[in-house]
Formats: sequence, structure tokens, C-alpha cells
Amino acid sequence: MAIKELTVFMVCFWIVYSVAEHEYFSSTDQIAQLYGKMKDLLKVFSQCNDAANVETTKSVLPNLLFSYSDSENPEEAMRNPVAAYRLLGQMRNDLIFIEQHIQPNLYLCEEYHDELDAKLPDIPQLEDVDAAASGLIRLQEIYRLHPEDITKDEAYHVGLVAYNENKFQHAFLWFLYSLDRLTEYSTTTEEELLHSLSFSAYHFGSLSVAIYFSQELLNLDPSNDEVRVQLNWLLRLQSNPDISTLNTESSDYETLCRGEVDERTSKRQRALSCRYSTGGGNPRLMYAPVKEEMEWDEPLIIRYHDIISDREIEILKNISISQLSRSQIGKGTVSDIRTSQSVFLEENYTVSRINQRIADISGLSMESEESAESLHVQNYGIGGRYEPHYDAWDNENERIATFLIYMSDVEIGGATVFPKVGVALQPEKGSAVFWYNLHKNGTLDLKTLHAGCPVLMGNKWVANKWILEYGQVFRRPCSLSDRE
Repeated sequence: MAIKELTVFMVCFWIVYSVAEHEYFSSTDQIAQLYGKMKDLLKVFSQCNDAANVETTKSVLPNLLFSYSDSENPEEAMRNPVAAYRLLGQMRNDLIFIEQHIQPNLYLCEEYHDELDAKLPDIPQLEDVDAAASGLIRLQEIYRLHPEDITKDEAYHVGLVAYNENKFQHAFLWFLYSLDRLTEYSTTTEEELLHSLSFSAYHFGSLSVAIYFSQELLNLDPSNDEVRVQLNWLLRLQSNPDISTLNTESSDYETLCRGEVDERTSKRQRALSCRYSTGGGNPRLMYAPVKEEMEWDEPLIIRYHDIISDREIEILKNISISQLSRSQIGKGTVSDIRTSQSVFLEENYTVSRINQRIADISGLSMESEESAESLHVQNYGIGGRYEPHYDAWDNENERIATFLIYMSDVEIGGATVFPKVGVALQPEKGSAVFWYNLHKNGTLDLKTLHAGCPVLMGNKWVANKWILEYGQVFRRPCSLSDRE
């Protein structure tokens, strides 16, 4: 008899509930904003409850208020992806509880109804929590982390998400971690975990492990004929890869993300130069030259230091926060290979100054929509990343160059890596990196394949300025040579 498929309907800690369309997991700042809205909402609930003297909510509200105290700093918590994942799940639970049990009991204080309706935020969807768990799994894959390196709670839910994504080894490790910490207060049963462990091991191909946990399951209930048949079937099969040891094979992208840079690359980088640059004699840079560091020579990748101030960064963030939406790839496509939220900013005083600075440094034209795209600000989500890609899209008016501004430091992860040449660039707040996506003859430079590594610890903000071909004919003359 073939082994029964593990039916996974995300039997988690969250109630299925009708919610508005709003995505939180792809931007850690959106989760922090939700935390602030929760605090405001609960304060109004408390005022309403005091005015109406509703007995049924008196014992509940203090505990909720304590969970969202002023002493907590949500932006600091968002630097840890596990804390962000837990907080997102907690706020989903709390908002559902509020709508089902608290809000209906406050009908007596009519003067607060409009304020309560205005402050009630969109409830995070179950898909948000699942996607946040998927982000943790991605961190586990790329940075080779075991569950104990990440979290002690919610391990079963993360395991279910990994199982649904056919990542059976990671699912097994999460289930095993959950079993090791099972208590009488756990929401998951030993039987559920043994089932999950056996199925995960089977799908991974480690039959001896699947047999062991099936036997443990039968020991729990010797009368379970279905498990007995399953165990006998497994005993007739043979295959035993090691399910407890994480895969050591990696792509160049994953290797660079972990900071495993080839020594020859490091030696070559150490020989590259730094200097003060006037952008080829630009009058605006003559008395305030920029600090230029060559990160790589082929393709030429240059980092400019201190080209944007902390005040300008905060202005860009404040303008962007309310406008952020899920980042896309290509033309209007949302994909799991890119986990962030972003916005193209309209021109204002600060944006115009930054655009002019980029034009001065690069020597390229920013004078019209045909010569450059609008400044594009991004905030990354839980395990947020952008897998290997080219910025040039085979358009008629192609992205000739990229100017990438780092608006934050990132403690661990979040590097910009170029897998074809083995280069990894760490985010450095206030700096920017620049490279050409096309050769002078107009063909794509294949060595510019790059990626944004998953953020393991920190909150990553960047701003992109993509410079287009049109309008650059006298700034960067074309070449007829197939070597340029």
C-alpha cells in the first residue's frame, strides 16, 4: 500500500477569518507600522471601556495593553526575522479576538464608534504568516541554519510550511525540534508530530528514519491498523540518505551570501583603488569631491561613500512608508523571488537634489522620463531578498546603468552579490554602488547578473536609480566594436 499523503491544511494557531487585502510579510516596516496601529486602537478601546464600564472586557484589555506597551520598540524588533514572524502571528490573533469578542461588547460608547472604525487596521492574512515562515525557511537554506539557531516557538507551523513547499529535510528538522520541546501545554500532539516526521523522512528518501517514527507511532497506539500497514510497506523499501545533515551543495549566489568569497577575489579587490572624484570635472563637485572606491574592475563596479545624509534618508522613508506596495519583476508580475515592498517617488525638493547628485557623479543625463526612471525606494520583508537577475529587461529604451543607494546598515545578510564574478558588496548606510548593465555596443553585460541576499538580521532599505539609454548618446557614446 502506498504511503498516505500528509494532508496539510495549515492546522496552525490562527483562525480562518475574513480579512481585507493587505500584505505585511514583504516589508518589515509595514509590520512595525501595524504594531503602532494596534497600540493606538487599544488605547481607544480602553477609553471606551472606561466610559461605558463594560464588565466583560475589563479583564481582557489590560493584558492586551501590556502586550503593546510603550516600552517595546517595534522597529528594533523588526531587525530580527523571528521576532517579526512571531509579532505578525500575535497581531493576527489579537485582531481577530478583538473583532470577535471585544468590539461587539462596546456598543454602549457610541461617541467612540467612528474613532474605533477608523483605527481598526487590516487583519494580516493567514498567507502573510505562512509567507513569513517561508522567509525563515529561506534563511535556513541559504545560511545553513538549524531550527535551534532560529526559534523555539511555532516550529510546527514553520515545518508545515516547509512541507507544503516540498522542502522535506527542513520540514523534518522543524518537526523534530518541535517534538523535542513538546509539553502538556503544547497545541500540537505527539501523534501529529510523529506522523509529520515519518512522512517528511519518507519523501526525503530516508526510509530508516521514516520506519523509526512509524514504529514510534504504532507504539503509541498498537491498535492502529493503518499505521501497521504503512510500517510494513516501508520495511520493504530501501534508501537512506542522511536527513539530519544539511545539504552542503550551494549555488554561487548562496555561497556569496554566506560571505564565502574566494581568496583570489579578495586579493584582487585589495589591489583596487580609492580616490576623490569630481565626476570628470563637474563644477558642482570641484569643491566637494565624492569619495569613490572601486569594488571591481570587470565589470566596473564603483562605490561612492557619504553621498546621502541621514536627514535625506529619513525624508525618503517618511515619504515612502504610506505608499509601499509589493515589488514586481518584469512588467506587473509579483514573484516569490523578490520579497520586498517599494514605490517610485514623485519629484520633490529632496528627490530632485538626490537625482542631480547622481547625474553629477555618473555624468549621465537625468533630464527626462526617457533618460532615467523615477527614484525607486524599497524595504525588504522577513528573509527579504531578490534572487539573481539582470536590471536590463530587453526593452526598447534599456536600463543602461544602475545607481543603488543603501539607506540602512544590515547586521547580517542583505549583501548585493554578483555571482558571475564572485563579488559581494555589504550594505553601508549613506553609500551607493554604480555599474553599467550594457556594454558600449548596447549588448547586455552578462557579468552584471546580481542579487540581493536574504536579510538575516536587520532592516534593509535601498533606493534605486535606473538610468536609461535615451539621452545618453553624448554622455556615453556607443561603440561598434563587439569587444566593448
